[in-house]
Amino acid sequence: MKIVIVTGMSGAGKSNALNVFEDLDYYCIDNMPPELLASFADLIRNAVPKTDRICFAVDVRSGELFSKFRESVTGLRNSGADVTVVFIDCDDSVLVNRYKETRRRHPLEDVASGNLLDAIAMERKEMSFAREIADIYLDSSRDSTTSFRRRLRSLFEGDDVKMIINVVSFGYMFGVPKDADLVFDVRCLKNPFYVPELRPKNGLDDEVYNYVFDSADAQALYEKIHDLVSFLIPMYVKEGKTRLVIAFGCTGGKHRSVSFARRLSSDLSNEGHDARADHRCVDK
Repeated sequence: MKIVIVTGMSGAGKSNALNVFEDLDYYCIDNMPPELLASFADLIRNAVPKTDRICFAVDVRSGELFSKFRESVTGLRNSGADVTVVFIDCDDSVLVNRYKETRRRHPLEDVASGNLLDAIAMERKEMSFAREIADIYLDSSRDSTTSFRRRLRSLFEGDDVKMIINVVSFGYMFGVPKDADLVFDVRCLKNPFYVPELRPKNGLDDEVYNYVFDSADAQALYEKIHDLVSFLIPMYVKEGKTRLVIAFGCTGGKHRSVSFARRLSSDLSNEGHDARADHRCVDK
């Protein structure tokens, strides 16, 4: 079992880190008391369906229980689990700015009589032993959210994490999908709707599909879209995007858009991408 324990300074980026591990299919639990690490690991290990990757966030929010952190980590490692401790740090000045921007309270601010700088200093002292036993140290002081997530993800899964690509067909008469990142209008192509024997069919039927692409204009348009999408995908992955929605629209969402979405999703899958087709209007 792979267990990642995220710890570090409050405001340094632990919540962002949990989002990364969720995207990497880890079972994530925030604000876990250290003494319960082994018990929860056993519970999840024996759950159905099973998961072999867990991420815990552990920090000073546990109060006095945090003093058991080193002991709990040692116990997990002695049990045979593959444990990695990630310590996320940040400059004090950056932490102060982040708290001002978010208007969140530091977990030790009450103990520090409302003084944020004192609270940060107290936490840094309490976290010193956690930093000592950490396997990975990350300073997020100069990172944007995107660059921080990209750095963390590359440490655990490399740079070849597959982005999920949903290729959607839709009809403009029903509205453009709100979740679409890229929208291509294929209403410029000849419409199978006006061919009586093709009207009741859709782009999943070979007769319609072949009719749509039996056109130099359709072939040229598809090749240009395919080239553009192939160019953009690595850029989206580099920026840390985990899901891309590519939408093709025609009037009713049954013929031309379905044919294009069908072809692009198939080609992207054959090229090694995690691409899925979603035809939203074929039954309307």
